[in-house]
Amino acid sequence: MQKQNALHRWIDRNILELGRELRLSYLPPLMVYCAAGVSGLTGIVGTFFVKDYLGLSAAFLAALGFWAGIPWALKMPIGHLVDLLWRHKAGLVYLGAALIAASLAIMIGLIGQPQAMRAVMPVEAWFVLSVLLSPVGYVMQDAVADAMTVEAVPRLDAHGEPLPDEAVRLMHTTMQMLGRVAIIGGTVLVALANVVMFQGAEALAEAQKVAIYLRIYEFALVIPLLSVSGVLLAGVLKRREARRLAALGRDRAEIDRLLHEPEEKTTPNWWILGGSAVFVALTLAIGLSGAEYGQELIFAGSFTIIGFMIVRLVRELAPDARRMLLGTIIVIFVFRALPGPGAGASWWMIDELGFDQSFLSRLDLITSGLTLAGLFLFRRFMAEKSIARIVLFLTIATTLLSLPIIGMFHGLHHWTAGVTGGMVDARFIAIANTALESPLGQVSMVPMLAWIANSAPPHLKATYFAVMASFTNLALSAAQLGTKYLNQIYTVSRQVKDAATGAITTPADYSELGTLLVTVTVIGLVLPLAAIALTRLLGLRSA
Repeated sequence: MQKQNALHRWIDRNILELGRELRLSYLPPLMVYCAAGVSGLTGIVGTFFVKDYLGLSAAFLAALGFWAGIPWALKMPIGHLVDLLWRHKAGLVYLGAALIAASLAIMIGLIGQPQAMRAVMPVEAWFVLSVLLSPVGYVMQDAVADAMTVEAVPRLDAHGEPLPDEAVRLMHTTMQMLGRVAIIGGTVLVALANVVMFQGAEALAEAQKVAIYLRIYEFALVIPLLSVSGVLLAGVLKRREARRLAALGRDRAEIDRLLHEPEEKTTPNWWILGGSAVFVALTLAIGLSGAEYGQELIFAGSFTIIGFMIVRLVRELAPDARRMLLGTIIVIFVFRALPGPGAGASWWMIDELGFDQSFLSRLDLITSGLTLAGLFLFRRFMAEKSIARIVLFLTIATTLLSLPIIGMFHGLHHWTAGVTGGMVDARFIAIANTALESPLGQVSMVPMLAWIANSAPPHLKATYFAVMASFTNLALSAAQLGTKYLNQIYTVSRQVKDAATGAITTPADYSELGTLLVTVTVIGLVLPLAAIALTRLLGLRSA
């Protein structure tokens, strides 16, 4: 009986309580966040399209990932513009939706009408354009969604009186938690769709698989529609709230201020705008110049500019809050900057382990579902522990969970299948490993987002969200650079055939993948521990 009561209390505190705290005003930003989660709908299709139809190396794809990550560093000026143009911020969502739709339209053309697209410019060039357009659209929408989460938390109660600070703080934390739930919920919907679409795909002819690829990209056009619908709903809710406040006797000017203006008037921060202009000019100049170390120069310049912006912004904070923020971003940056094995690991799983579209879609469903469950499972852990402790836990856990993949490269699945009569094969190990690793996915980011929502100056909420996001997303660019370097040191290639003749132009070679996987695992263990030790030596704390 006591166990049942304890389980009921845990479910009530971690799941049901979150549902009770949900408000209709939270829905618009959640719809925009959900659109970001649904963006993964084309992930499996993209992997197979690149592998089967494009002759791009793992190192080139890692470099392309670096360029695709650069727009997220531009979230800093976009976030500040959101603060400055608070009343008109919805326009950025519409612009972002148009760019996302254009990216999807390119891929629809490449899959459905490749000859017509090739007549304009090479397929590889179209693919690169599509890859670069998409993140620009998403970063615009994400900056507005972050601002909408602040706006979604009401300032007044049902009687028009200001809500207590504690109640507002709790609502901000809940809003950020629900934002992560919406993103992961979108990935769950995507995984379910892929499972249905790819059911039995392993037995289909190539033309039938291509038809499925095309259909998935066409379905993906719902993504920009979903985010635009969230903005439209926000407008409807504002008009409803205006009528409620009018009924309580508030005059039109006060209603307009409460609904369409931030708590404090934002003035242009020319350091942010000027620094961002330098960043854009630097990126375009180096990118178009074709300089040999262009990516490294852009990363170094970006790091310097964004670091300078952070130094300017933390002057708005009290000393204790400043030390906490600096400690937090050091630990989060290093944790997110860890390199991965790159596309070669996916190619190896497809070619050597026989992971087809149907199985990968089921694996994605497990990942998404358990990541969503992990947000609830670790809700109190995220709220009560510092980011340093959370990252320490995640580092040890992910290191241990990388061992089965390394083992499979050396034949672990053959041994386990022989011992268990074929039950514990490569797919069984992959599913078990995914089930253990998935809940850890979003744990590290929620505490930092909640801290910003609670502690950043009221008139600079969107700016703080954007600058911190720019810095942590710059860490992902560092991870892509690291991945590129590792793929240049350890060469991994899949089989490439000439589209016209069917002749093999590049043979498959996965001989160095094992060393690459071990190197990635060692780096992933050592660097976060060093970052945590550094913050301790500097006397910094983390949120």
